[in-house]
Amino acid sequence: MGHLKTTALLTAALLAGTIAGTAIAQSPDEALAALANQTLSTGPGGESPVSASEITLSDDELAQIKAMGATAAIVMHYGGDDWSQAQINGLETQFEAMGIEVIATTDAGFNSAKQVSDIETIMAQSPDIIVSIPTDPTATAAAYRQAAEAGVKLVFMDNVPAGFVAGTDYVSVVSADNYGNGVASAHLMAKALNGEGQIGIVFHAADFFVTRQRYDAFKATIEQNYPEIDIVAEQGIGGPDFTGDADRAASAMMVGNANIDGIWAVWDVPAEGVIAAARANGRDDLVITTIDLGENVAIDMARGGFIKGLGAQRPFDQGVTEAKLAGYGLLGKDAPPYVALPALPVEKSNLLDAWQAVYSTEAPATVSDSMN
Repeated sequence: MGHLKTTALLTAALLAGTIAGTAIAQSPDEALAALANQTLSTGPGGESPVSASEITLSDDELAQIKAMGATAAIVMHYGGDDWSQAQINGLETQFEAMGIEVIATTDAGFNSAKQVSDIETIMAQSPDIIVSIPTDPTATAAAYRQAAEAGVKLVFMDNVPAGFVAGTDYVSVVSADNYGNGVASAHLMAKALNGEGQIGIVFHAADFFVTRQRYDAFKATIEQNYPEIDIVAEQGIGGPDFTGDADRAASAMMVGNANIDGIWAVWDVPAEGVIAAARANGRDDLVITTIDLGENVAIDMARGGFIKGLGAQRPFDQGVTEAKLAGYGLLGKDAPPYVALPALPVEKSNLLDAWQAVYSTEAPATVSDSMN
């Protein structure tokens, strides 16, 4: 699996390099526009992506599923962000339309031992379906293996347990274009800095496929496209206090590099820590880009604050797609091993429209009322 992951990342890097080769002569805006028609991420095993729009169930198939009276459990890695709740909302909405009862939803708090316990507890209820995102692909593998051997239809978000084979051990894995979102957040950083300056990187210090893709994409895009931007500091954070960890990491970067102009954070919750550090260090001019459209970073962006841009996933649609693929599993219908949704670059200018696209609902008043 490690070799396959390396291959997948190299493939994505080569794709980004191809884009970089043309983007050097482009503005960041032109490079961002090009992302709308491309998916750069590959699956955890190097699989080519299939569009989520291709995952469909006919009226007859829906009727068959409804007649089964199936049950499902949602086993999250972490529930403390808007992305996770949007995934759950999408899953619950589609499962209801399919007549599938959700009997449990769990939050492991990014603790693999807790997630293993969650799976064991859920298995006592004999679910037909488990939709999950592993906290650690190795530490959780045995628990997922027991579920698979018991006949549970497994659909994964973003990552898969070590040693698992699509179509045999699980139905499919669904992800955003995390590599593409990393590319987007790099171009947005460059746009905000006018193509020059010093930056730091706050990355996820864990064996987590999608966050590694984001980091690799951001770093490669900066290095290949923007020679006047120097990466002067990098710091990994392990959580579970991702906001506090990022606050401390960003503060250290600003103290150690007085001329630092920007900091990239691997997702919105760590970005909130970088915002706190910038305020504490009197750095009102610091540029921050990140990935994931959470409410707090959206409010900051709407106010013209530190967050100048981000790459957004489409978690509600991802949840809907995962539920449909669970239906594929119940029907014994062939499913593609890896399904992806496109990256969505977000700036203040398209923030409200992006919120609608990401969450399938209008932006809350906390965001819309902050626009100035």
